[in-house]
Amino acid sequence: MTSHYVDLAVVPDVETSSAALFGALYDRLHRYLARHHIERIGVSFPQYSVSPRTIGTILRVHGSAADLDQLMAVDWQGGVRDHIRCAAIAAVPDLTLHRCIRRRQFKTGVERLRRRRMKRRGETAEQAAVALPDSAAEKPNLPYVHLRSSSTGQSFCLFIAIGPLQPAPVGGPFNTYGLSDTSTIPWF
Repeated sequence: MTSHYVDLAVVPDVETSSAALFGALYDRLHRYLARHHIERIGVSFPQYSVSPRTIGTILRVHGSAADLDQLMAVDWQGGVRDHIRCAAIAAVPDLTLHRCIRRRQFKTGVERLRRRRMKRRGETAEQAAVALPDSAAEKPNLPYVHLRSSSTGQSFCLFIAIGPLQPAPVGGPFNTYGLSDTSTIPWF
């Protein structure tokens, strides 16, 4: 259960934007969670806003006090350590509501979808273009974190969706991004 949290605030400098530093910090957390197969750590974004669209500059990491102690005792932050301010691990406030924070994927690459359709259905480029016009691309309006895939080296946007507030927590595992479609984190 996520009874405690720690806030990691990104402090930009003249040479690097806060968004780039936030992405680097979040990427390092993801790699650590994946490498050690940790499913008990969740994340939230206290400055999350759809309008204006921003993920903010604070990464809030949730877990038990023991899990957070163990996480913060190792140097998973690597090269961004000098650009973050780490608060003390604290207990979640009483009477806090909860919500799911999950990844949302969009079909933005119409050209890729057309090639896939051509391969699967044996269609020509013209037939695929008629079936999938440029307007078929989804236009994401959610906040995101810019990351780089460790397996392919490609950069991508990890879009973050936040579910409705719930009065009671729902336990369960988190993925290696600290997100879940079903498990909740405290929202405050």
